This record gives sequence, structure tokens and C-alpha cells, in this order.
Amino acid sequence: MPAPLSTEEPSTAPDLIAGADPDRTLDALFVNAPLRDYGLRPRVNDYTLPVLGMAYIATYAQKVGGYNVGVLDAEAHGLGVEQAVRIINAARPRWVGMNLLAPTYEMSARIAAGLNPEIALMVGGHHARAMPARILDDPRMGNLRALVVGEGESRVAALLDDERRRAELPGVMWRDRLLGTHAAGIARGKAAEWLSPDIDALPLVNRAFLPQDPYVADDGRTEANIVGSRGCPYDCGFCGAAVSANPDIKIRPRAPEGIVDELDHLHETYGTTAYRFVDDLFLGARRVIVPQMEAFTRHRIGDRFVWDATGRINVFHRLDDAMLVTLKANGLREVALGIESGSDRVLAGMDKRITAEMTEQVAARLLERGIGVKGYFILGYPGEEQEDLDATVRHIHNLWTIADRTLGRFRASVFEFRPYPGTPIWKTLTDAGHEPESLLAYSDVDLTADGADESMRARDEFNFSVGVQFGAVPLPKLRATLANLTREQHDRNRMGVVA
Repeated sequence: MPAPLSTEEPSTAPDLIAGADPDRTLDALFVNAPLRDYGLRPRVNDYTLPVLGMAYIATYAQKVGGYNVGVLDAEAHGLGVEQAVRIINAARPRWVGMNLLAPTYEMSARIAAGLNPEIALMVGGHHARAMPARILDDPRMGNLRALVVGEGESRVAALLDDERRRAELPGVMWRDRLLGTHAAGIARGKAAEWLSPDIDALPLVNRAFLPQDPYVADDGRTEANIVGSRGCPYDCGFCGAAVSANPDIKIRPRAPEGIVDELDHLHETYGTTAYRFVDDLFLGARRVIVPQMEAFTRHRIGDRFVWDATGRINVFHRLDDAMLVTLKANGLREVALGIESGSDRVLAGMDKRITAEMTEQVAARLLERGIGVKGYFILGYPGEEQEDLDATVRHIHNLWTIADRTLGRFRASVFEFRPYPGTPIWKTLTDAGHEPESLLAYSDVDLTADGADESMRARDEFNFSVGVQFGAVPLPKLRATLANLTREQHDRNRMGVVA
């Protein structure tokens, strides 16, 4: 597990700003806002995903631009808003950069409001793409000098060079202070060179920017998270990575040999023997899987390492048994699948391109070969009826039963639906009369009355809601179902059914 949170006062606690040279002026501090204000209520658990996207930007600015930059991961350190503001202002960076996500936007805005006036602010992320005008007009964003839409490495470095360069940067917006209007950069030359950098030419992520990665996992292995591609070719209605919501992002995988080089580099530097691919595409398209597995076979990856990855059920359904054997031989330990529902009607509404029967067939084939499956499920999707919810509960129990008869393990992670701006379902909901303010009112969900708590769920970020009933099942009943499934999975974990 990651190192325990510091008990020192944040203004004096060491090493909270990761990767920066303390003897040089800080050109930029990239800040990952906390999921909630931990100054008001401390965090229960200590596991968070590393901010790989932010680390890519920081690495590029450092290694290509020569700038002194750092990362403050307020979520990883369990910081409150006031604590984060004090650390930032004490560091006195020229720029602060934030990745804006809908559930953490209020935390980010409160941090932005507390910045010293001389610190310039740049923002990006899914929420910046989905609601740029709303953000530019937010009075708490008074220091905002640039809103960057899309992949930011080269444009962030250009802004650090000279703020005035924003006028030539496509996908960069700002608010004209004198006129009170919004402005946007216009590219000189090919905009694609700014918007879609060659990911094989980017420097490997400097892990000094990631305070909790690599880390020692529960099984004793040193594990690291890694990105194998950018973009997603699918259009799931609830997802911020949906292709319709990201028309400027070119879908592209990294070269297989480059991925192998990074695995070896991490092993040689940190002693890692386990990896988690967190991108959508690594096992999401056959055209990516085949050359990657050929490279893994050449380099005997399976003899040296294990790894987990996200995958697509419809893609695995089309893979033959020989490829599944190859995946296992090459070290595949677990696949995370967006199963979402046991109702074919709901799945069609999500544009998942799968059926419950297909999921059970794919899971059985993987589990029989000793490849674990982690399934993600959404309860309360718009239009879901009681019989749809019942079908999902049966589906999860069917998958547990299949796993109990095989060599593999199945884990169910169940969440309440919450809408995100910019996703396909967001427009459906707002067109139906839902006000954006109500859809953005994310808050914590207390499941303790139903027998599940945050420590069971293991990740604070998954335990929130906007408090709106989108389907036919009342929220109390929906949450009781969620709590019961969470408790069942937790009990299976404790009993050793899932190691």
C-alpha cells in the first residue's frame, strides 16, 4: 500500500510537492484537487490512482522545455482545501495548472479562489472541455489565463515560455479582462501538431512526479500504472472518453517496443514486477492486441512480469482461444470490463454493443484460463426499471458462480449512476428538462445504514451521487442494493474467494 499520510502541518511537511527542484524558481505547480475537503472530514482509506496525465505534462515541461515544475497531489496526500492553498502560495509558482473533473470542480474552484493574485492559472481536463464558458465566467477563477482543451503537453510548455503565445495555440481559451469576452487561440500552421502529439516521441513519465507510484501492493509486488494508448473508439453514453465527446482526439496506441522499454525501465529503476494499464484501448481492439502480444512474446514478458488491463467484452468475444492462451502466457493477471448491467435493454441504451449472455461467455473463457475479471456495474441508469436492476443482481451472482467453478477470480465493483457534462447522456438529460445545476450537485453517499462503508469500497472517489432518481427504482432501494452487493463482494474477499 502507499505510504501513510503525513501528520505534520502541511506548511512544514516535507516532500508534498513532487518532482521540483527546491533551489530554483518554480515555473509551474500542477495541482490535483482532493475529491472532497479532507480538512473537514479525514479520508478513510489511502489508495488513489496516480495522476498519469498530469505527470506526462510535467515531464514534458521539465525534459523538453527545461522548466522547473512540480506536482501537488492533494488527493494522494489527503489535504483539505485550505491546506492545499497554503502550500501553493508558499511555493510561489509562476503558474498553477489544474485538471478539472466534474466531481472535483468545486474543490478546484475553491483552491483557485485562494491563490495569490500574481500566480497565473491554467486549466484543462474533461470538465474544461465540456463547460469552458461556465468556467471562464466563474468569479473564483480570477487568476485564469488559459483554458486548454485536449492533450496539453506542447501547449502547456508554450504557455510557460510566454503567456502571450496563447493567441497562436489552438484549443486554448481565455477571458479578455477589458472587454469581458471570451477569446481563443488561432493556430499558425497545422493545429494537429498541437492537439495530438506523437505519443511515441514523448519522454517516459518521470515517476518523481507521482508520490504513490510505483507502490508495494497487497501481494508484496512492486506495481506501477502505465498508459499504452490515447483515445477510445467507443461511444458509451455515460463516459467522458466517448468518441463523440472528443472529436479532436486521434485514437492511437503506443508502439509495442516502446511499451516494453518502459516496463523494463521501471523494473530496472524501481524493481517493479507488476503493471496496470489504465487506458481504454490497450485490450480494446484486436489491431492493438495482436502486435502488442507479439512483442510481449519476443521479450518474454510473461516469464518476468504480471499485468492487468482494461478490455472490451465485444472484442474478447471475437478473440479465439489461442489468443486468450497467449494473453495468459504473456502475464495477463486480470481484465477490467465495463459490464455495467445485466439488462440487455439498458445495455442497448448505453450503446455498449454487448449482451449479458456475451459477458458471461467471455468471463467464463477468461476465468477458465486463470485470468481474473473485474466487472464494473452502474445502478440507476436513466430508464432503468426494477426488472433491469434485478437482472443486474442475478448477472453478478451468475458471474460469481462461474468464477467459483474455475481457476480465475471475479470481482464486482458497483456504483450509482452519476451524470458528467460532455457525455452523450448529459445532453439527453438536459434536453429532458434536468437543470445542469442539479446534475452537477455531487455529494457523498452514506451507505453505513445499509451495511456498507467506505473502507469496504476502498476508494473515496466512487462513493458519491447527485441525489437524483434517473430510473424507476427509488434511490433508497437502489442504494440498499448497492450496499448489499458491495458487502457480498467484501465478504468474498475476506473469505479468500478472491485473493
